[in-house]
Amino acid sequence: MNKIRRALLAGALLAAAGHPALAAAPLVIGFSQAGSDSAWRNANSASIKAAAALDGITLKFADAGPGPDSQARQLAAIRSFIALKVDLIAFSPSVDAGWETVLREAKAAGIPVIVTGRAPAPAEIGLYAAFIGSDYAEQGRRAGRWLAAQAGAAPHAFFHIVELQGTPGSPAALARSKGFAQAIAAYPKLRLLPPQGADTRPDPARADPARAEAARAEAVRPDPARAEGRQAMAAWLKSGRAIQALYAHSDDLALGAIEAMEEAGLKPGRDILVVSIGGARSAFEAMAAGKLNAAVECSPLLGPQLMQLARDVLAGRRVPKWVTTEESLFQAGAAAAELARRRY
Repeated sequence: MNKIRRALLAGALLAAAGHPALAAAPLVIGFSQAGSDSAWRNANSASIKAAAALDGITLKFADAGPGPDSQARQLAAIRSFIALKVDLIAFSPSVDAGWETVLREAKAAGIPVIVTGRAPAPAEIGLYAAFIGSDYAEQGRRAGRWLAAQAGAAPHAFFHIVELQGTPGSPAALARSKGFAQAIAAYPKLRLLPPQGADTRPDPARADPARAEAARAEAVRPDPARAEGRQAMAAWLKSGRAIQALYAHSDDLALGAIEAMEEAGLKPGRDILVVSIGGARSAFEAMAAGKLNAAVECSPLLGPQLMQLARDVLAGRRVPKWVTTEESLFQAGAAAAELARRRY
């Protein structure tokens, strides 16, 4: 009996000490990232890596990189995770569709999948365990509610709003536009100006062939969205329409539009109110400078939520199909204090 007790006690002590023979093997998660082409994406990757390390999870990380072959590289990475027999696969899709086959392969291998950032096509919804990401419609509603509150105190009979979309027709753009329209529908004073046609945006290459090379160079700059925002806002200002506010689907679009306002002799943040979606450090710097009024957060810092969701899925717990990222709206008055805490 004493021998049995001693053996049990020794086993307990070894386990408590983390003896490799008795300690449970760490969970292994394979994560395929859509790329590293922005500060947002890099912060997203860093958050996931840090959360996995903190949680004692072994992370197999694959970055698809830039270019048109990013989906092919992601498919190859996911198949490599299946071959490695990881415990769970998570990935941030580079495109909306084309994942059904590989998701079926993961399901056949008994490996659950969590999708992050961009929701796959509706036909693929039954092939993954959960999605974690932003509620794009709610982001639009937050921006709309904020502008409605500002318009109430404005002296204008009507409050004309320009909307700049990131990728018109994309699921994110459609949802953000719909949410914004829903939020301002109850306020007749708020008027969303109809989108300008494609031809109303000046095309320097078409207008002046000598500027074609400059236009191509601008298109491959690290901040093409900022260039697009500047160009689109410049066209709006030249149209002669009265504009009281700008709603931009990204910080870079807003920052480019702010440049156009300043070039036109206006004071962004005062002459035209500006609200963006993103909440990156650059947006907080613009808010601290009084040029951007508010930013609706689209947070990349979903690592802790992802790791907890992964543990819940692997433990067999019931989880929601859609898990919303924790996000906020920030105003210019709090930007300076918050700036030091921004991680992207």
